[in-house]
Parts: sequence; C-alpha cells; structure tokens
Amino acid sequence: MRTVVVVGASLAGLSAARSLRKRGYDGRLVVIGDEPHRPYDRPPLSKEFLAGGVGEADLALETDDEDLHAEWLLGARATGLDRAHRAVRLADGREVRADGVVIATGAAARILPGTEGLAGVHSLRTLDDARALRDELTRGGRLVVIGGGFIGAEVASTAYALGLDVTVVEAAPTPLAGPLGESMGGIVSALHADHGVRLLCGVGVKGLSGDERSEMGVPPDGVGGRVDAVLLEDGRSIPADIVVVGVGARPCVEWLEGSGVVLDNGVKCGADGRTSLAGVVAVGDCASWYDPHAGIHRRVEHWTGARERPDAAMATLLSSGAAEPGVPRPPYFWSDQYGVKIQFVGHSAGADSVTVEEGAPGDRSFLAVYRRGGHPVAVLAMNQPRLFMRWRKQLSAATS
Repeated sequence: MRTVVVVGASLAGLSAARSLRKRGYDGRLVVIGDEPHRPYDRPPLSKEFLAGGVGEADLALETDDEDLHAEWLLGARATGLDRAHRAVRLADGREVRADGVVIATGAAARILPGTEGLAGVHSLRTLDDARALRDELTRGGRLVVIGGGFIGAEVASTAYALGLDVTVVEAAPTPLAGPLGESMGGIVSALHADHGVRLLCGVGVKGLSGDERSEMGVPPDGVGGRVDAVLLEDGRSIPADIVVVGVGARPCVEWLEGSGVVLDNGVKCGADGRTSLAGVVAVGDCASWYDPHAGIHRRVEHWTGARERPDAAMATLLSSGAAEPGVPRPPYFWSDQYGVKIQFVGHSAGADSVTVEEGAPGDRSFLAVYRRGGHPVAVLAMNQPRLFMRWRKQLSAATS
C-alpha cells in the first residue's frame, strides 16, 4: 500500500491519519477536507467558542510539533469515488488515486425547507457556522431554538448566559427522549425552566416569516428579508430576531452514490470499519458500524467514537487478512448546560428500568443506571463526574 487517501479532515480523519502513522505506515498520505480549516474541535462551538470564552486557535486539534507528513487538500470537496481505479474525484476536477481510502466525511446539519435566503436563520455544525451565529448573538435580541436536542440545548444555555431572550421549540413531547428515555429526558430538559428559558414541547414548526425591514438589519442583497417569527403548527407565532435550527444531522455520503459502497443511514461497515469495497474503510459520524452485541448497525455521532474507533479501521486497512476489530467501548458523550455537566455512556434503548443510584434529580446532581434484565446497559449523570467515571469503567469492562 503506497498511497492512502483520507476523505474528511475533522477529528475522525485526523485520528485515522494518526493511527496509520502510529501503526508504521510510511507511504504517501493525503487528507482531503471540504472546509478550508485544519482539523478543529467541534464541541466548544456551541459552548465556549459561541460565548467568546475561547478563540479559534484554542480549537486546533493538532499539536504545535505534530507532523504527520501528509498532503493536505483543504477547501476541496469530494464528488465521487471511482471503484475501478480507486480514485477520489474532487469538485475542481482533480482526481486522487490511492491503494486505500478512508471515508471520514462526517455529517451535516439538517435544514428547514424554505429557509434559504432568510437572514438570521442559522444551523451549527462548522466553524464558519459558529462565527456567523456568534456575531449575531453579541447583538442580543430574541432567540428561538428549533430542536431540543443536545446542540439546541447548549446553544440555548449559551445564549441565556449572554442575556438573550430564549425560547426552545421541540416537536416531541419530551426532549432528549431518544438518547435518554422519557423520564430522564424530562429531568435533563427541565434545566431550561430552571433558568427561565421557555420550552414548548409537542408542537412542530410550520415555517418562518420574514420582514425586509428589521431592527437587526437587512441582508446585503435584500433577498428573502430577515426572520421575524417562527410559525408553529398549532397557530402560534413566536417573535424571533435569531433562529437556530437544531433538528439533527445527516451523513455526508451523497458523493458515494454509484461507487459500489453500500449505504444505509451512512456507510454500512463491519465492526472493523470494513465497507463493501476492498481497500475502503469508514470512520466517524458517516459510518454505520456493526454492533456485535446488539446484532445491528449503529451510526453514533459522538466525539469519543470519532477519536477511538478509527484505530480498528486502520488495522483493517493495513492488514492483508481479516483484522480483529476488538470490542468497541460503549458510546460516551457529555454536555454542559446552564453550569451543569451532563454525562452519558451506553445505550438506553431496550433498557427495562432506570434507577437513581446517587443524589437527587431535583438537585440537578445525581447518577442513574439503566438496566436490561438486571444488567447495566447505560449510565447518566448530572454533576457527578467522579462517580460517573467509575461506572463508565465498570460498564466498559462488562461489555468487553
């Protein structure tokens, strides 16, 4: 294997490049990224960076003395994969041939149809998204967050701390019920009410309205005007100067259509990252990994997965035979909202019970354990970091 191309220059792509070098690969290494930026950390975008507490230099994922001896093609969007020549086609007409390909193109924020060209409407996925939203939040006003998931909740928390008037709209009856279950989702989302942030649940968004004249200004080209309200399906209208759409993400895999790579809610791959094409592996938010414990494929959009799982995929890529994928650790994620640290590990789906083992939900400081058939399958903590880490180690040991 003389040339490896990593398509995606965020955490998963960088982790893959590091793993290749650590495993002794000394051939040509090309990293392609559609953004013009070097790899940066995304979790602070909705928190410290958005609040102005950290700068862009603080987001860098590479160390000052790190040199992977890679060719970086940044601001270059992949548009296709030629299976016959194992070549990655770029939007500018270039083609990069390789012996091995790592798919790490991540996911993109979903948008609300019909909001294009309306100023004041934002999603938050990239550094450029965060820059634009931060500039607007510094001017204050009324913010409506559409979507009560973790990103939406973190933006609401940050905006509240900056002094904005904040409303969160969630279509589901209980925010965060998907990852946490209804009871714990309700407890965590109660943080909004604790701080006077309005939370409207069980109602969808019909659309947005815009005004060409607004106190927040008119877009330079005058197209679409500026958002002034969020229209709900129940007939209500919520005044808004700024709107953040946080309704989930979609895997960036359109460029792989027709390549022979099997797609199913992302790139379908084995527990070792192996795809349907020889010499091609997938990592990060775009990868739908096989979970040998559950017997299903899962696409997990968490920071720890993007950092840890690429190593198994690189072992597969460099191996001439079947690589041993090992047992992946249970997925872990965290969130910081209104000064409260929220940590979760495992899968709540399928749990038949959840019990509070320490602290009290009313104090916003507790640890809860999800069980299936009496066996722990997930753990949630609010402001219990030390106890949580002990449980996380126990859950990882039980899984392996």
